[in-house]
Order: sequence, then C-alpha cells, then structure tokens
Amino acid sequence: MLSKAATMEILMNRNGDAGTLPEDDSLEQVAKLQWSLDEKVGSFTITRDLQQVMVSGPNLNETSVVSGGYGGTAEGIIPTASIKGSSMQDSRSSSSMTAEESSRGVAVEKLDFMKQWGLNTYKCTKQMIAERFGRGSRTVDLELEAQIEVLRDTKRKYENVLRLARALTNHLYSMVQTQHALGDTFTDLSLKSPELRDEFGYNAETQKLLCKNGETLLGAINFFVSSINTLVNKTMEDTLMTIKMYEAARLEFDAYRADLEELSVGPRDVVNMARIDTAQEQYQIHKDKYERLRSDVTIKLNFLDENKVKVMHKQLLLFHNAVSAYFAGNQQQLEQTLKQFNIKLRPPGADKPSWLEEP
Repeated sequence: MLSKAATMEILMNRNGDAGTLPEDDSLEQVAKLQWSLDEKVGSFTITRDLQQVMVSGPNLNETSVVSGGYGGTAEGIIPTASIKGSSMQDSRSSSSMTAEESSRGVAVEKLDFMKQWGLNTYKCTKQMIAERFGRGSRTVDLELEAQIEVLRDTKRKYENVLRLARALTNHLYSMVQTQHALGDTFTDLSLKSPELRDEFGYNAETQKLLCKNGETLLGAINFFVSSINTLVNKTMEDTLMTIKMYEAARLEFDAYRADLEELSVGPRDVVNMARIDTAQEQYQIHKDKYERLRSDVTIKLNFLDENKVKVMHKQLLLFHNAVSAYFAGNQQQLEQTLKQFNIKLRPPGADKPSWLEEP
C-alpha cells in the first residue's frame, strides 16, 4: 500500500494546481502494474493460508483474536490462552475472596463471643465482690435455699455411710479369705493326723460353712454399697450440678439487675436510653433463665427425696436381714434374703471381671 501510494503521488505546483509531467502516462502504467501485482500476491497469500487451515485445522489453544484489518501490526493480536488464564485467575480470586469473607465472618463471631463473655464475667465478678463485702443485694429463695442445704448435708452423711460400708466389705472379704485358708489347712491336717482326724474334720467343716455364709453376706453388702454409691455419686450429684447452674444463673440475674438499676438512676438522654433498653433486654433474658433453673431445681429436689426414701428403705431392710441371719448362723434365712432382693452371687473364681466386662 505504501509503494502504491508512493507511485501514485501527484505533484502539486507552487500555486496549488495539479501539475503535469511528461512522464504521467508512464507513471500511470507503473501504478496499474504495481496494483495488479499487489492483488495477486494478496490473493495467493490468502489462498495458501486457507489451504493450510483446511489441512491442519486450527489449534484452539493457540487461536488468536485479531483486532484491526488484514495486514495490521501484531499489537492487535490477543492469544486465547491468555483469555482462559485470566478467566481461571478470576475464578480463583473469587473463590479466595469467598473463603476470606467466610473466615472473616467466623473471626467476627468469635470476637463478639469473647466480648460478650468478658462483659458477662466482669459484671458477675463485680456482683460477687459486692455481695461478699455486703454492698450488693442478692435474690434469695428461703425455702429453696433450705432444701439445698439439707441435700448437701444429707450427701455428706451418705458419703460417710458409703465409706464405712466399703471398709466393712474389705474386712469381711479378708475374713472370708482367712476362713477359707484355715478350712483347707484343717482338712489337710485331718488327713495327715489319724489320731486327730475327727477334731480337724469338725473344724474344717465349720470354717467352710462360715466361709460360705461370709460369701453370701459379702454379696448382700456389695449390693448395698453399689446402690448407695449410685444414689450418692450419680443421683445426688446430678441434682447438685443443676443447683450449681441455678446459682450461676442467680448471680448473672442479680448482676444484670444491678446494672439496670444503676442505669435507671442516670440521666435520660438518647445514649443512656439506648443503654437502658439493652440492659432491660439482657435483664429479661437472665430472669427467664433464672426462673427456669429454679423450677428445675425444685422438681429435681422433690424427685430425689422420693427416690431416696424408696432406695434406702429397700437397702436398709436388706442390710438388716443379711447381717442378722449371718451372725445368727441361719444359713437358710441368709439365702432367702438374697432371693428376696434378686441378688445373684458370683462364682468363687469370678472375683475379677473378665476383659469383656472391663470398661
């Protein structure tokens, strides 16, 4: 195109009119010849490119998008691989932004939780110190507090009974083992001492009978200990855990109540009114929690009292009948007591639990 433009250049005279040269005809012929050559070269290049495309086919990964006309510079060529890479980069950046936003949301939630926990701990600590030094008021349910104190005292006494019953079990077990060994020794001596065979034989039978009755009594006392342990360390402990939650809720309720009372005394401006509304909402939440836990404690205390009477009535009757029958030497009455309370004795070789029974 540049050669064509240079060939067809028109000379202008000094006045701006088109000038004529003797070589005009020859120049015009040269221009036509150059134009025809350019068209042939261009058509040959396009035909060759089309044939090459039809044979090999385009490579989509290397296909280019051309901006501009035919024969333009390479500045307008944009490879499609860069387009795909940019789209993948955009998707990765969007996914990374989503993950960053979610992690940021979790961090904000944790921060809010820590802030609320710190504020609640501060208020409760302030209320506890005020109550300790007599400068703060506390909510007291006299009837419920009396029942809680009775429960704690009962638990201490039952723990003492449990400790003594376990000590009796250990002593009785040692005595039964000693009687069993003594009976075996008497039996061996009766076989080796013909002159004292009858005397050793009587004592051996007596020790074996005492050993058998001792094992029966040991089974009854073990059942007694197991029932008392369940009552003290599970039933009573569960009620005491609910009482601890109730006391913590009571402290929080009094803390937010004192905070609301303190804000109510202050000025009634816009900022303080917003704080009062927030404090009123928190006060109502902790009040509902306190009343709910107080109701739970009352229900559990009544249920525990009924359950304690039933369990102890059965266990004390078992303990009395078993001990009386043992020391009276009434083997039949002792065995009948175990059948009455559905107690099954373990065989002599089953002192230790098997590996299937181990927790």
